[in-house]
Amino acid sequence: MKRLLGYALMLALAAVPALAASNSQSFNLMQTVKVGSTELTAGYCKVTWTGTGDTVQVTLNNNGKSITVPAKLVTEKHDHKGYTVNRQGGADQLEVIQLSNVSLQLQSSPATGQ
Repeated sequence: MKRLLGYALMLALAAVPALAASNSQSFNLMQTVKVGSTELTAGYCKVTWTGTGDTVQVTLNNNGKSITVPAKLVTEKHDHKGYTVNRQGGADQLEVIQLSNVSLQLQSSPATGQ
């Protein structure tokens, strides 16, 4: 019985990194965009998130800059990765990130401490 419990524990611990990896993807920004007051430049952008539903914290890493913002996660399949911007005050504000199996609808203000 102890051996079975030990195997179950090892299997559970081995699965944790695999689950965490599913909450991280990357996409390419084709233009400079803003998230709150932070400017992200065109190029590679890594996005990670924690939480589910309406209470998700999204962290964007782009060219040495990192910002965390609240968002809403919607589970849906996409053929292509992409994003949606809204032109506000002369700048393109990043609103939605569409990844292979989710959409992240960003809220306008950064999370506390950012």
